[in-house]
Formats: sequence, C-alpha cells, structure tokens
Amino acid sequence: MPKGKHKGGRRQFTNFEAMEAQKKKEEKERQWRKDQGETDSEDEDKESGSGSSSEESSSDEGETKEIKAKGVGGLIECENPNRVISKPKKISSLNAESSGGAAAAAAAPAPTSKPQLSRREREEIEKQRATAHYRKLHAEGKTEEARADLARLALIRQQREDAAKKREDERKAKEAAASVKREQIAKALNKKKS
Repeated sequence: MPKGKHKGGRRQFTNFEAMEAQKKKEEKERQWRKDQGETDSEDEDKESGSGSSSEESSSDEGETKEIKAKGVGGLIECENPNRVISKPKKISSLNAESSGGAAAAAAAPAPTSKPQLSRREREEIEKQRATAHYRKLHAEGKTEEARADLARLALIRQQREDAAKKREDERKAKEAAASVKREQIAKALNKKKS
C-alpha cells in the first residue's frame, strides 16, 4: 500500500493561541503602515468592514463603491447586464418614487397597463386562446375535422337504420312463417281429429 493514500489523511487542529498572535501581528503591521502613510486598498477594505464603520457608512450612503478591475478589465469599458451590482433600496426612497407615499399607493387603483409577460407566458396564453377558438368552431361544425366527423356519423346512422330495418323485416318474416306453420299444424290436427 502506498504511503499517504489513507482515508482521512492527516488531521490538523486549530491552535487558537497562534491565531490570536497572528491577528495581533497583522494589527501591528496595519498600524505601522497607517502611521507611515502606506495604506493598501485591502487594508482600507478590512478597516471599513470592522472598527468604526458608522462614520464611513454615513458617507457611503450617497456614493457607490468602486470595484477595482482585475487584469485588462480596467482598460476595456464594457457593461455586462448579468453583472449588475445590487444596491439595497431604502424605504424612504421607495415611498418618494411612488405618488404620495404608501397610503396613497394603497388607496390608488391598480394600474391599467398590462403587466410585462415573458415570451413563454405570451405563447402559452396564445395557445390557450387558439385551442378555445378551435373548440368553438368545432362545436359549431365549421372545421374540416368536424365536417368529416359529422359525415362519418351520418353514414353510421344510415347503416344502423338499414340494419334495424333489415332486422325488423327478418323478425316479421319469421313471425309470418311461424304463424303459417302454426296454421298448417292446426289444420293438420283438425283434419286428424275429424
């Protein structure tokens, strides 16, 4: 069996004391850079994420965060619609956009313009309308399929009527033959008795 290919491998345990010492060392380096005036953008991002962020967040409310371009991205200007940076919206700005605030928006009737539908939704609605229209025409007998069905039904009805007449004629013929036979038997019996 080759060495180092065991399930599970080596286990590493976290040493909290070493982590605390590393954090203190990084903090000292940051403080030294700040004193020297050599601040990196990474350090600024870390500082804005921790510490006194209330002052910075109030100044950033009106401004958008600038994202550093990686590689050649800074040289080429392009807008990727899939890479939209979502900005959290404030309730006060939403209320200002609507006419007269939330109370007026709640009291106002729904807009009369139709909602924007996706292509699939529009196609589905058109398909439902087309099937309903076809069913209506089919029920009225105006489609080719309906005409063919009605012609077939008329032919079947005619065949059934002919078959019923034929059965009725055969039944009457059997009854007539049976009555003739009964009469003959009755005459033959009467002749024998007399």
